Amino acid sequence: MLALTILGINVPDSRPLFIAALAVHVPAGIVSVLSGAVAASARKRPRRHPIAGRVYLVGIALVCASATVLAPMRWQHDWPLFLLDLLAFALAGTGLLVRLRQRPGWPARHGMAMAGSYVTLLTGFYVDNGPQLPLWDRLPHLTYWLLPVTAGVPLTVRALFHNRAWKGGARWPLASRSTSTTTRPLR
Repeated sequence: MLALTILGINVPDSRPLFIAALAVHVPAGIVSVLSGAVAASARKRPRRHPIAGRVYLVGIALVCASATVLAPMRWQHDWPLFLLDLLAFALAGTGLLVRLRQRPGWPARHGMAMAGSYVTLLTGFYVDNGPQLPLWDRLPHLTYWLLPVTAGVPLTVRALFHNRAWKGGARWPLASRSTSTTTRPLR
């Protein structure tokens, strides 16, 4: 289990299976980050947004599959990263399912699930690689866990309002259904 360095990043394991899984994991993560950014920034209409979303889903599935190989090899260190990968995949799958079912209020739930998946993906990246990145290596470890969420939540809320995910502003998307037929707009 000799460590090696690839492009300035310390790789903690040099076993062939670890390197092979990492050779899938890293490009899939890069594809996920890029396609997720394209999907998030694209107008929510046919073509660019759904295509980027499909690429993101394939990428996050490959990230999760390769993490399933990587994590057991260094379980004591990697189990939190594995849980983050599972959560990112589950949220992306939930976002897809919500989109396919298109029940009332689906755009907000789809947007929150996909944004949550993306933020979770970035959190895993920073937790694992932050200590080796320039400038990031000077930050406290807790920052790697909190910064993606701190940035992602307000951006998600802004995007949901901007894209009118709450049409009519009637209810918060995750609120339970009330028996009242009157609703108040969000302020």
